Amino acid sequence: MTEIAHIAERINVAQGKGPVDLLLKNGRVVNVFSGEIHAASLAILGDRIIGFGDYEARDTVDLQGQFLAPGFIDGHLHLESSMLAVPEFARNVTPLGTTSVVADPHEIANVLGVEGIRYMLSSSEGLPLRVFLMFPSCVPATPFETSGAQLFHSDMEPFKDNDRILGLAEMMNFPGVLFGDPEILAKIQVFRDKVLDGHAPGLSGTALCAYVGAGIGSDHECTNLDEAREKLRLGMRIMIREGSAAKNMDALLPLVNEFNSRNCFFVTDDMDPADIVEHGHMNGLVRKAINKGIDPLRAIQMATINPASYFRLRNLGALAPGYLADIVVLEDLEQLKAGRVYHGGRLVAENGKCLVDLPIPLDRRVTGTMRVNWDKVRDFAITAEGSRVNVIQAVPDEIVTMRLYEEARIQDGQVITDTPRDILKIAVIERHHGSGAFSVGLIRGFGLKEGAISCSVAHDAHNIIVVGANDGDMMTAAKRVASIGGGMAVTRNGEVLAELPLPIAGLMSDRPLEEVRASLHRVSEAARGLGCALKAPFATLSFMALTPIPELKLTDQGLFDSINFQFVSLFQDY
Repeated sequence: MTEIAHIAERINVAQGKGPVDLLLKNGRVVNVFSGEIHAASLAILGDRIIGFGDYEARDTVDLQGQFLAPGFIDGHLHLESSMLAVPEFARNVTPLGTTSVVADPHEIANVLGVEGIRYMLSSSEGLPLRVFLMFPSCVPATPFETSGAQLFHSDMEPFKDNDRILGLAEMMNFPGVLFGDPEILAKIQVFRDKVLDGHAPGLSGTALCAYVGAGIGSDHECTNLDEAREKLRLGMRIMIREGSAAKNMDALLPLVNEFNSRNCFFVTDDMDPADIVEHGHMNGLVRKAINKGIDPLRAIQMATINPASYFRLRNLGALAPGYLADIVVLEDLEQLKAGRVYHGGRLVAENGKCLVDLPIPLDRRVTGTMRVNWDKVRDFAITAEGSRVNVIQAVPDEIVTMRLYEEARIQDGQVITDTPRDILKIAVIERHHGSGAFSVGLIRGFGLKEGAISCSVAHDAHNIIVVGANDGDMMTAAKRVASIGGGMAVTRNGEVLAELPLPIAGLMSDRPLEEVRASLHRVSEAARGLGCALKAPFATLSFMALTPIPELKLTDQGLFDSINFQFVSLFQDY
């Protein structure tokens, strides 16, 4: 049947000239257009909503007053951060009411380049979850680290007309925009007719005006009310982030009012399996917003029609004639427990269980990515070149850090860890090309009294990152991560206490969520057993190499000042 024939059929059936496929009877519709909840029966033909009313139907479900809401949309996330293969992610978030996500695959792109993007597209086909992608804008994120690939505007050209690629992902290289870097401007030009996402923490004043004027339309990096308000005033959509590592909802919800709420929406950015199980996905964010005083209708708008409108998803985000029948049936508007979830009119989840069989094939093209030259990475010694040192201060529940200047503990001419003052060593080891590049710094905030923790998830280049109380355990942990094909490891006294293999690009598992969650729990508990007090030690560790985020970070190339965008010596004064 041609598309014109489909439209003609829908027109006729909407007028009662034939039965619909499904009638969801006696529901209460959460109408994100009119801002009301009204009693109605919802009619579906094929994958589309036909209308409201008591239509003749081939199949009827009596909802007995339950709520009908549009399926939730996550407007910005990195699927890789769930550590789950895409089908497994879908299996777990669909029963929670998430029916669409807009993903930035720059994690796997930093490891595998275009091949990683193709993998994300192919592995997300045919799921009960609509997976849209934004094309990574900054691979590598900066020239100050070694990634597995580089993406230029010429790599983007073949993808610009792909219907599932909605535009250019978070433009974190805002200095490149402001300085008119030709390659950055060429990337913007490729997607000029689509959506351009932003990433500009702390940018303000005339510099922010210039950034927005380049076509950037959103930001998910606001951490305080003044920053978000300034960006909103300039026309940016504010993505209110509440993930595993960065939690900004408490700070930003006061921004939202009846006039501007349509320009704000919720995103997870990065969420690990434990949080998905314990707190939910988008339903958890909406629930939290409601508990903090946001009207339930407004909160649901911020997880449905608002992101759909921004990303120009014309047939998603609402329950209305012609819209795709992505529907979540809610028992109430407080806990937001999903009784049923429909994807294109098909029941795909019920009572918390996905009804679709979703195998997880392990694609060999995205494995075997740990290539470390251990002959050059022999130790983590730091020769003392002064008595005072720059120290990275990790901040709980944030991806930003602070820069400290402290007295070093020196022994036999070497800077060593100082566990009573919580000054530990941190190292980043290049793992893509076997170059042997690595660097060592100092960090406070992890609290380890002994042992070490390491992982291959280290935004954005995803080299091996390790923190420890002694050099030997650091080396054992880093080597274990490499030997299992990527993942996480905790060591003490030369022994591996716990591990989580992530063989897909060193970022994702090929195992079910339940197994990944159990392994994540074990490595997290093992880290806490070493003295770490962080709620999510590995999530925090993964951001300690992210140079676009202030203030001090470490890459395989050295210690980096993210305020002045330059490398600094471990011994350099302010």
